[in-house]
Amino acid sequence: MVARTVDLRSDTVTKPTETMRAAMATAEVDDDVLGADPTAFRLESEVAKITGKEAGLFVSSGTMGNLISVLVHCDIRGSEVILGDNSHIHIYENGGISTIGGVHPRPVKNNEDGTMDIDSIEVAIRDPRGELVFPTTKLICLENSHANSGGRCLSAEYTDRVGELAKKNGLKLHIDGARIFNASVALGVPVQRLVQAADSVSVCLSKGLGAPVGSVIVGSKSFITKARRLRKTLGGGMRQVGFICAAAFVALKENVEKLDGDHKKAKELAEGLTQIKGLKVDVAAVETNIDANCPPPPNFIK
Repeated sequence: MVARTVDLRSDTVTKPTETMRAAMATAEVDDDVLGADPTAFRLESEVAKITGKEAGLFVSSGTMGNLISVLVHCDIRGSEVILGDNSHIHIYENGGISTIGGVHPRPVKNNEDGTMDIDSIEVAIRDPRGELVFPTTKLICLENSHANSGGRCLSAEYTDRVGELAKKNGLKLHIDGARIFNASVALGVPVQRLVQAADSVSVCLSKGLGAPVGSVIVGSKSFITKARRLRKTLGGGMRQVGFICAAAFVALKENVEKLDGDHKKAKELAEGLTQIKGLKVDVAAVETNIDANCPPPPNFIK
């Protein structure tokens, strides 16, 4: 019998394909801190086009992308961001928005499907008349797909409603889209439509898409100008970064179509696990493949 190990730790445990390695070896590069790396610019422009935003910026990780985005929108210390109590930004990013940015989190309960009740979000928005004693609400953050809800996907219609609420109250909307391509494939809805209501999005390329490193944040040109400066402040200027972006570009072009297969395998695994005595999996809740480093939601598996 031949023993074979199947590594299910995370969708981040990937290795560059031969095509990625070849692209890295031949990538045209320049100094990206000076805005001159053509391969980085090509990747940033492509992600901006896919998401329907004006511009993009390559960053080293999703955590950096979310931190920069929050700090651009919450540019005054003591600002407040409304986000899910079970969201990645709130739990798994070292409290960076507070420790580095002086931004106050206002957590709202995440439902099992990753959403937050619209009414609860509205109640969490601070009354400007209390600015003498309250933090000032500046931003709402969503996560799609939602990691700690087992990779559940937020619909475009739900996101639109949150966007309308934000706009009505003079707030910005940021989407942690670490797995936005997973959500797009699972829902059968273009990425651009899923993030239409958002002012900014962080898109990770090193998870299901399999690139070795990096994320791209997207938004308006003025947003990206501010984001670029913050990236430098955080030590994220990486000079000849085009060789990394070349691999990410290959991932973007070749691996999105493979996500459907990942989702089917995740569903098959769930169906198989539920056949094992003593295990129970909510098969209907398995919508996408998801990072196993994030614990499943309560009652997902027993």
